Amino acid sequence: MIGEQEPMPFHRPLLGEEEVKEVIAVLESGWLTTGARVVAFEREFGDVIGSSALALSSGTAALHLGLIVAGVGPGDVVVTTPYTFCSTVHVIEQVGARPLFVDVERDTLNIDVSAVAAAVEDSGEAVKAVLPVHIAGQPCDMDPMLELAKTHGLALVEDAAHAFGAAHRGRPVGQVEPGLVHTVAFSFYATKNITTGEGGMLSGEPALLEEARRWSLHGISRDAWHRNNVGGAWRYDVLCAGFKYNMPDLLAALGRVQLGRSDDMLRRRHEVAHAYTAAFGELPELDVPIARPGTRHAWHMYLLRLVLPRLSVTRDEFIAELNAAGIGTSVHFIPIHHLRYYRDRYDFDGADFSVTDAEFERVLSLPIYPAMTDGDVERVVAAVRSVVRRHRR
Repeated sequence: MIGEQEPMPFHRPLLGEEEVKEVIAVLESGWLTTGARVVAFEREFGDVIGSSALALSSGTAALHLGLIVAGVGPGDVVVTTPYTFCSTVHVIEQVGARPLFVDVERDTLNIDVSAVAAAVEDSGEAVKAVLPVHIAGQPCDMDPMLELAKTHGLALVEDAAHAFGAAHRGRPVGQVEPGLVHTVAFSFYATKNITTGEGGMLSGEPALLEEARRWSLHGISRDAWHRNNVGGAWRYDVLCAGFKYNMPDLLAALGRVQLGRSDDMLRRRHEVAHAYTAAFGELPELDVPIARPGTRHAWHMYLLRLVLPRLSVTRDEFIAELNAAGIGTSVHFIPIHHLRYYRDRYDFDGADFSVTDAEFERVLSLPIYPAMTDGDVERVVAAVRSVVRRHRR
């Protein structure tokens, strides 16, 4: 019976002997913090996405610094989505700006570009930047977003925490537009498409990244690698009241190995996603996620949506039955305006986010990761089909 099998986690990272060997090599080198391996990781990552890159301690740190180097600060407004993780919005508040939320597209759950344009053109507020989120690995429609930024002189700070490996019309997510204030933030958290356990990367034009690098190291003019290595000079200056956001070599060692096999891992995510879609796409009780034409989906998450009028259970009850069958699931995301801090802080009009609210009530995330076997996939499919069969109207 399915319920008698070992529980299947929602996520399990794919780590092997090569990661172990590289981490041991760092330990044996005697240099654990930011050093040669971070420099190599930045270069190799930048080669993949087609832009310069700065390795950091988290995707949140990357977003934070992206806003700072864009000059976003007190009195500014940043247009973003309520359908995201809270850190996307925390960093806006942390630079003293105010988030202006607009609703999402029903098919992708990405920010609605037409709503962004309306907010920029009609709000009458000091909109400084747009912060789109590539939900689940489906790239946002970036062409009109880039045009909007050019027309109105806006900064563009992309949240690509889910989107390493994704592309939009042949352009990798992470490749920035010359002439714009444009940065892209990636996450290497344990569940992400490549992982360093914790960690992140910011892509952008070299001059912006050099400023971000200073902010990432307490505002110090020269990092420890250049100060403390043989031949280095100890003297430094402090140029801004910065943060401790740098990535250590221990994490970069993991990241370089993961980057080297990222194509294979992305291929496996696509295989799992296609198997799910083939199994669920013909069931009228379920809506499967799409991959828009002209894009390469990163399939960081597989967001299945229930057609609730056709079922006799709620989303939460559906999840409980999957959990009872040993299938780990999650919900991405609790909308920002449902969270107490933001609900209390801002006067939201419930009608503003009708798509977000309706889709949140029926969405759940299924396991999708390269370590899944074909048997694991079949088990998830069988469990989902079983719940549907028991509760279809």
